[in-house]
Amino acid sequence: MKEFIIKFNDSGQRLDKFLLKTLSDISKGMLYKSIRTKKIKLNGKRTDGSVILSEGDVIRCYINDEFFKDINNTNFKYTFTKAPSKLQIVYEDNNILIVFKPIGLVVHDDDRKSEDTLIDRVLHYLYKSGVYVPEKENSFTPALCNRLDRNTCGLVIAAKNSAALREVNRLIRENRIHKSYLCITSKTPPRKHDTLHAYHYRPDGCKTVKISEKKLEGYHEIITKYNVLSVNGKLSLVKIDLITGRTHQIRAHMAFIGAPLLGDNKYGNIAINKRYNVKYQQLCAYKLFFEPEKDSLLSYLSGKRFISEQPTFIRKYFPDFKL
Repeated sequence: MKEFIIKFNDSGQRLDKFLLKTLSDISKGMLYKSIRTKKIKLNGKRTDGSVILSEGDVIRCYINDEFFKDINNTNFKYTFTKAPSKLQIVYEDNNILIVFKPIGLVVHDDDRKSEDTLIDRVLHYLYKSGVYVPEKENSFTPALCNRLDRNTCGLVIAAKNSAALREVNRLIRENRIHKSYLCITSKTPPRKHDTLHAYHYRPDGCKTVKISEKKLEGYHEIITKYNVLSVNGKLSLVKIDLITGRTHQIRAHMAFIGAPLLGDNKYGNIAINKRYNVKYQQLCAYKLFFEPEKDSLLSYLSGKRFISEQPTFIRKYFPDFKL
């Protein structure tokens, strides 16, 4: 028998999701069968997988020891210490951390099996500062709330606790955290400013996306606002506001209107990129604006704007521009 006492960071989630994260070797089928046959009880009573856990709840699991073999092995939780703990911190409080991700750093582990990722750096920093103590957690690990491509720099939000993670994710879904980007396009957009509407599709297993003017099966609406800030020859410095947030939305949508990002070899002009000797997209997620409700856990961030350092590509091509 194994007993779990629900802590603050475990509360607010479904029983089945907690156990699937905590009992890493159990299948969904076996888990639900164990719940049905009362081999898993909540506060000494028969329960249901959909029950929302509260702090102080007690889960008892009367199942084979094989499903617990990794629970006391915390070595896997400390692999993040292989990454540096130094971060470019833009803002920090008890709930969240906003950091600047440099170009070339992946946010999570990818096909290259990198031991240095942004989430590993965040975990290492929080571990060293005493905020994250893995052995005191049943299932929660601090997490990133938004993603950036390897070669896109800019601001990323990390949640320090489960309540903050749920709240930031909700605010992002409801478009209450507004994200602005700066980019350089290899051709000037057709208008000085515009709000673009189109449809986006990412085929399974494909690393690029498709954009259509018309609604097609499997396509989702995207909305991208842009404003041309400065022009230098054929290059334009453009501010982008994402109304929706889909994979490669900025890169694909700007290329779709004939103004691809400089350095973007997936959607842009490879010949122009070679001419400028630029090997990655000139794109930075430079500003976050919070607009939570008054009763939100993060209400104290209402109206707050967080701005990154000025990316090097702006200093190179638009030296007189200031954020």
